[in-house]
Amino acid sequence: MPTAKDILDKRTEPVATISEDATVMDAARIMSDRHIGSLVVMREDRVIGIFSERDVLNRVVAKHKDPSATIVKDVMSSPVACCKPGSKLAECRSVMTEKRIRHLPVMEEGVLLGMISSGDIMALEHREQQQTIEYMQDYMHGPGSR
Repeated sequence: MPTAKDILDKRTEPVATISEDATVMDAARIMSDRHIGSLVVMREDRVIGIFSERDVLNRVVAKHKDPSATIVKDVMSSPVACCKPGSKLAECRSVMTEKRIRHLPVMEEGVLLGMISSGDIMALEHREQQQTIEYMQDYMHGPGSR
């Protein structure tokens, strides 16, 4: 059964974080530059929130707030749902569905190890299903029948 660590092991870039005192504009620039949907909000070395595209839309744009003058800690999502490296992806998917979130920080003993997204889970499950299909085709019709 795949775990959060299986996704993190394929990552090359560090998890994207931002200070609680940064502006929403700073956060939006980082997310745009890195083509990501959320940032982990940090206070010193501690995770205190998540700032996502949904936060920009619902708590900034829809409320007519100025992104250059709005501080991340005032519009971030908190508390943060997290998982451990050994958490099964089925459990992670369930938490994401239940809490209606798309990103889950991976933590161990208070240390941020990375972030997984619902897209990461779907991609890994798709690869596994494709491998199963190919195995079954080879089993039923012989190797190389694809």
